[in-house]
Amino acid sequence: MNQFFTNKKMIVLLVSVILFVSLLSLSLSQSGSGTFIQQFTNDITAVTGRIFSKPVNAVNNVFSSINTLQDTFEENQRLKKEIDRIYETQAEIAVLRNENAQLEEELGLKNSLTDFQTISGTVISRNPDSWIDQIVIDRGSQDGLEQGMSVMSNNGLIGRVTEVNPTSSKVVLLTSLDGTSNQVSAEILGDEVINGLVSGYDAETNRLIMTQITSTAEIKTGEQVITSGLGGTIPRSLVIGTVDEVTMDDHGLAQQVYIDPAADFEHIRYVTIINRSAESGVQE
Repeated sequence: MNQFFTNKKMIVLLVSVILFVSLLSLSLSQSGSGTFIQQFTNDITAVTGRIFSKPVNAVNNVFSSINTLQDTFEENQRLKKEIDRIYETQAEIAVLRNENAQLEEELGLKNSLTDFQTISGTVISRNPDSWIDQIVIDRGSQDGLEQGMSVMSNNGLIGRVTEVNPTSSKVVLLTSLDGTSNQVSAEILGDEVINGLVSGYDAETNRLIMTQITSTAEIKTGEQVITSGLGGTIPRSLVIGTVDEVTMDDHGLAQQVYIDPAADFEHIRYVTIINRSAESGVQE
């Protein structure tokens, strides 16, 4: 009997709790608010999301920065290659312009030498140890070259052929330090005919030296110096340069003339060989 009443009390208490919870849930739902459990769950979820979102966002930012740096590096590499190609192209253009200018000068020189047969050539070798002495050109006996022929470049006489091979030849320059191989009979175009001999070179001032001129000759700076043709191998009227300075020689008995050469001896690329024996308008 006592056990029955005890169970009855337990049943009444359980039913009361259920009713209380039901009424509480109904009142909360009517007021527009969520259940306590739902609110607690939402709060936990929000706090947890905020806690984990910060390191996740930081990691994402790091990877984003790495990707940006990689893209920037690749773009810089591409731009560097483009700049290198631009520099290479500019260098090629400069070389082509220089070569075209030299070719135009040689063409103008050939057109002015209508009394002689001319042969065009290119410098293929120039030893630094003998830079001012000689050059090697790509024309030889197969092209009609012979020893003693005059060689011009940049509208001025630069030397003569001293050695001929089938496909190449050696040219001794007027700037050579060998005083016997570079001598050229010359004359100054002034008020009177003034003859002399181009037989030296001043390396410090880059000027040719003309000697064996009488002390009474009147020479003016700026007058043109040409070949006289008295040497027998080099024809007359080939331009050598212009008078730059007139002095007395070491003995004080004759004058010597410093000549500003018409040719640029430092930059000889293309040459024109003069064949004196073929006095015609035909050019090769």
